[in-house]
Amino acid sequence: MDIIPAIDLINGSCVRLTGGDFARQTTYGADPLAQAQYFEQLGSTRLHLVDLDGARAREPRQLPVLERIARHTQLHIDFGGGIQTTASAEAAFAAGAAQLTAGSIAAREPALVGEWLARFGAERIIIGADFKGEYIAVSAWTEQSDKTLTGFIGTYLAAGATTFICTDVSRDGQLQGPATDTYTALRQQFPAARFVASGGVTTVADVAAMRELGMSGAIIGKAIYEGTITEAELRAELRQVS
Repeated sequence: MDIIPAIDLINGSCVRLTGGDFARQTTYGADPLAQAQYFEQLGSTRLHLVDLDGARAREPRQLPVLERIARHTQLHIDFGGGIQTTASAEAAFAAGAAQLTAGSIAAREPALVGEWLARFGAERIIIGADFKGEYIAVSAWTEQSDKTLTGFIGTYLAAGATTFICTDVSRDGQLQGPATDTYTALRQQFPAARFVASGGVTTVADVAAMRELGMSGAIIGKAIYEGTITEAELRAELRQVS
């Protein structure tokens, strides 16, 4: 299972939101490159980079930050936030993203994201299945769509997608544990899919539980910044991956 540290960006700084609420924002550092290099020094090979400004604006706003991190680290970066057009997808790849996460656009325009899967390959397009309760959340998590989580995943598996970042919006940044029951049900219903846990991963016990479930990855954000997963624990988890 991949261990994937996260950096969320607002105005070029590293931040975390609580429950997806932009009014409940904590800033952890002004230099995302330094943070990314720190993760790499601990042994990480992956980075989940989210442009929150772009998510609200519906167009990428932090491509220069992506480019700096890609240029000055060897991290495999999956980038999301504001990717709404083929041109913006191409720009993010050109800036150094190894993968893109299609979030709100995947709910709004499945035909377009289907074209991306065919054009760029399923290994480069991750489907962002952000959910509140049983439904997909969109627009930087401020709106709920009429698509159910399971229906959404089933549709994209049929369209050729293979990998899904499943973020429980209600748990994200809360440090209250991941949506284990939901992930268990998804693993049982869609055994061929690759699921990445996101939202609420708080302790190394949570990481172990996700590994036991057969999740393909676990994204860890606030737990690192708040120290509920210590540097030593993170280094040890990353060593297991390598």
